[in-house]
Amino acid sequence: MKRAMSPELLGRPEVRVFPNLEDLSRQAASRFEELANRRIAEGGIFAAALSGGSTPRRLYQLLAGPPFSDLIPWRSVHLFQVDERCVPPDHPDSNYKMVREALLGKGLVPESNFHRMATELPDRDAAAQQYAEELARILRPQASGWPRLDLVLLGMGPDGHTASLFPGSAALDEQSRRVAPNYVEKLKAYRLTLTFPVLNAAAEIIFLVAGSDKAEALRQVLDASSAAAKLPAQMIRPAEGQVRWYVDKAAARLL
Repeated sequence: MKRAMSPELLGRPEVRVFPNLEDLSRQAASRFEELANRRIAEGGIFAAALSGGSTPRRLYQLLAGPPFSDLIPWRSVHLFQVDERCVPPDHPDSNYKMVREALLGKGLVPESNFHRMATELPDRDAAAQQYAEELARILRPQASGWPRLDLVLLGMGPDGHTASLFPGSAALDEQSRRVAPNYVEKLKAYRLTLTFPVLNAAAEIIFLVAGSDKAEALRQVLDASSAAAKLPAQMIRPAEGQVRWYVDKAAARLL
C-alpha cells in the first residue's frame, strides 16, 4: 500500500511513498495521463519536461504501452528535456537516447512535438539560447514572464542535485536565462539544463526518487526546519504550482 503524507498548508509538497519503483512509476503515469487529458480538454496543448537518468525509464515505458498509450491524445502533447549531457544524441549517456528507446520509438509522439536539446553543438551558449527560444515558441510566455510548463518530471541524486543543477555549480545562481550550460566539476563535464526560474514557473512538478542511496538527501530536502536551501532540490519552490514527491520505500527509510 502507498502512504501519503498530505500537506498541511497550500503550496507545501505532497509526499507519497510506494513499495517499489514499479508502483511509483504506475502512479506517475496515471498522473501524467490525468494532467494531459485535463489540459487538452481545456483547449490547449500539454507541455511536459522529461528528466533523464535510470529512475524515469520505467515511467516512459509505461506511457508507451496500453492503457496509457491509448488514453493520452499524444498529438496534442509536447515534450521537452529538463537537461542533457553534452554528448551526441546517439551516445550511450544521452538522456534523449534513453527517452527515444523507452517512449519515442513507439511512434506515439509526433517528431515535431519532441523538443531536443542540441547538446552536440560545439557552442554551448548558442545551444542553450536555441532551446530557450524553442521553449518560448511553443509555450508563448508573456513578455515579462517565464515559460510555464504543465508538468516537470525531476529526479534527485544522492548529493541533492536535480536536473543538472549540482551543488556548487554556477547555474544554481542563474536568474536571467531559461536554459544554461553548466560545468559539473565532479564529473568534469558540461551539461545543458533548465534553470530554477523556468522549473519554478511550472504548474506541477513531480520528483521521482528511488533507491536507498537517496534517503539522506531526501530527508534533508524535506526537512521543514531547514532555514535556508542547502541542496539544489530544496530550491524547487514554485510560486504558483504544486510539488509532489513520489518515492519508493528504500528512499523513504529516513522519513
